This record gives sequence, structure tokens and C-alpha cells, in this order.
Amino acid sequence: MKNLSDLIINISVLESHGPLDVMVPGISLNSKDIKSGGLFVALIGSISDGHTFIGSAIDSGAKIIVHQNDLEVFVEGVTYIKVADTHEAVGLIASAFYEYPSGELKLIGVTGTNGKTTIATLLHQLFINLGHRAGMIGTVVNKINEQSQEAERTTPDAISLNKLLRAMVDAKCTYCFMEVSSHSVSERRIAGLVYAGGVFTNLTLDHLDYHKTIEAYRDAKKAFFDSLSESAFALSNIDDANGKYMLSGTQARKYYYGFKSEADFDERLETKLIGEFNAYNILAIYGAAVLLDEDRGMVKQLIKSLEPVAGRFQSIKSSNGIVGIVDYAHTPDALQNVLLTVNGMREGSAQIITLFGCGGDRDKSKRPIMANMAYNMSDIVILTSDNPRTENPEFILADMVEGLPEGYDKTRVYVISDRGEAIEKACSLAKSGDYMLLAGKGHETYQIIGEEKIHFDDMEEIKKYLK
Repeated sequence: MKNLSDLIINISVLESHGPLDVMVPGISLNSKDIKSGGLFVALIGSISDGHTFIGSAIDSGAKIIVHQNDLEVFVEGVTYIKVADTHEAVGLIASAFYEYPSGELKLIGVTGTNGKTTIATLLHQLFINLGHRAGMIGTVVNKINEQSQEAERTTPDAISLNKLLRAMVDAKCTYCFMEVSSHSVSERRIAGLVYAGGVFTNLTLDHLDYHKTIEAYRDAKKAFFDSLSESAFALSNIDDANGKYMLSGTQARKYYYGFKSEADFDERLETKLIGEFNAYNILAIYGAAVLLDEDRGMVKQLIKSLEPVAGRFQSIKSSNGIVGIVDYAHTPDALQNVLLTVNGMREGSAQIITLFGCGGDRDKSKRPIMANMAYNMSDIVILTSDNPRTENPEFILADMVEGLPEGYDKTRVYVISDRGEAIEKACSLAKSGDYMLLAGKGHETYQIIGEEKIHFDDMEEIKKYLK
């Protein structure tokens, strides 16, 4: 139980109705998930407006309503607090409710288009191996020391986020490595959090269905670094076109990693991970660890033993020498990086067979770009589905086919809507020594078709057909 006046101490209250000196047993964004006497925050989302559920929240037992729209009805016995932005307010309220857990940890945020999961996961692995107690918040899984729980999205809502951070503090964690999505910055889910540092990976085409322009997407990432305090560090990829821009407005101490330009961290490091993109990931991990005052020599030694992340360039080899690779690459840049790595690995007459799809109800602009790239960098391309959601898979495939070169060789391209059938076809086409890349889903163990989530695992499928 917390006193309401303590929860709103950092919020600019525009107006209020009802008592502020009341006890709050819980806070919620869901009108159906309210504790008796609890606080409900009305968020305006892209799909629904929480203000329309205020009545339902009160019926469920809410006694405090935080809103930003003007209200016409005030129920007796209920306290109403009007703020300019409920997205920011809920972050500040949640932080206070859970007693400011981010301030009791060294919280490191990792943002960028590609590499977030790998960097956050390997930093967690590294710091556990260094003997620290550490948590992780990511796309695939959240971790409290060695305990894992499935993640629903890259960055949780502000209430879930602060609750998770409090659980980490209670478990004696001293570090937390957290993926920070552009959505979470734009929607102010990270408001009220105190970061000890931030890492920028890279910026390429993605999420334009949400941000509309690449500039808006870029500036959402930049806003994270703009929010860092002068006591934090900001570590950026200097070889990325936006690497310096990301840190141009930050108060934090600035550092850069890379190996094509002069950088603060440009070290020779040994790792099990393959590919230039992973070289950048490892440099970022090394730089962050050093900035967190870890011994350089010890960090270098432990980096050698870091295990690859599931679904990130995860490989399997058949008895007759066919190499299957499952990777999460779902943007043009990520697909290009993975294909560059595979091309660098093959020998002699080995073929590269690339299978991938593009998600439905998401940015359509990258579909033709990725198809063109796959065609130019592979011997055989299989276009298929990847979480079509509510879009017709055939329409998605048509967008992809539009990107193929005029007069393309149709004997090199297969269009198979069913991903299972597509993987079976890829395996049947592969010969000894060939490389077969399954891109787009990586760690995911499901397909979203319509509104339904169906079990589907690329690695399971490739093992089924690749003997």
C-alpha cells in the first residue's frame, strides 16, 4: 500500500477532484484488473482509448482515475487526477509505487534496429560469469539471475517493467541489461527509469508502419540517449551512419566502438560468434563491460566462452554436410549482414538457399527490398510466410515478388505460402555442402495467422526434413 500523494509527487497535476491523502493497493492499465480501491490510468493507444474504460474500472473497484482528457462525469467517492500525458504519468507512478527500483540497479539500455537481443543476452551471460547477480529484459525472455520467464514484447508496459525491476532488486541483482524499443520510447514506457548507461547498435529500415518515417524512427531512438543523465555513459557504433547523431544531444559521457573509424573501443577479441555483425555486437559488449569498471583482461577472456543466442545465426549440420542456419533477420540490413556472412563461409560450388517471409500488418516498404537482396545474394530463393497476422499471405508475397529484378530467373525462385512446405522444399533442394538460411523468425516458436498463435519452430522444422 502506498499513499497517493507520494505516488504523484513527481507529476505535474493539471487538476484534481477528490482526496489525495488516500492509500493505493495497486495500479493498473486494465479496467478488468483492478484491486479494490486501486488506481487506474487511462492510456490513449493506437487501437483503443483507456478513457472509454473508466466506468468499467470504477465498476471493478477503482477509486483513483488518472486521465488526460476532460471528463464530464465525476463519481462521488472517486479521486480524479488530470495530467498532460498519461503515458509519462504511469511511468512515474509505477516507479514510485515500486520504490524506484531502477535507482538500486545499474540499468543499461540497448537500442537500435538489430543486435539488441544479442547484446543484452550476452551482457547478462558475461556478468553472471563475472560473478555478479544480474537481470535481463528482452524480446525473447526476461531473466532474474538464472531464472527465466517468457517475454511478451521487447519492452514491457511501465507497470510490468517496474514490477520486474523490483523483483530483480529483491533477488539481490546489481545489474540489469534491457532492450529498449523505439515503441517504448515513443510511448514513454521508460519514463521515470534511471539508466547507468545506453548502447546504440545501428539504424536501418524497420517499424515504418508505426513511426511512418525513418526520421521519426531514428529520433525515437535518439530520445533515449537525450534522456540519459550526465552520470551515465552513452556507447555508440561509430561506423553506423547515425552513430554520432544518436549522441549529439546527450548529457551522458560519450564513447564509440567500431573498427572502420577511430573509436574508443577497437580491440582484437576472440569469440565463438560468426560474422561482421557479431563483431560489432562483441565490441559493444566489451565496451559496456569496461565502462562498468570490469577488468579488461578478464572480460576478454570470458568473451571467448560466450555462447551464441538461440535463433541468432543458430546452425545445424546434416550427416551429408548440408548446413542449416536459423536467424531472426527480418530487416533489409540484418538479412544482408547474414547473407554476407554465409557467402563468406561457402566453398567451391556450394549453393546458398535463402528462405524468408515478411510479417503481415507491418511495414510494407521493406518487402520488395528484402526479396531483391535475397535474390542477388543467393542461388535459390524461397519466398514464404512469416506471421501474416490479418493480412492475406498471398498479398504479402506479391509485394515481395515486386522487388525481384525484371526478367529474373524463375528457376531460382519459389513462392510457397505455407512455411512448413517451404522449409521442406528448401531441404529437398539442398545438396552436400550447401547452406540453407531460414530467416525472419529465429527464436520464435509460433506463427501468427489471423488472430491465432500457432506453434511453429523453424529449428524443429529443419530438423524434421534435414537428416
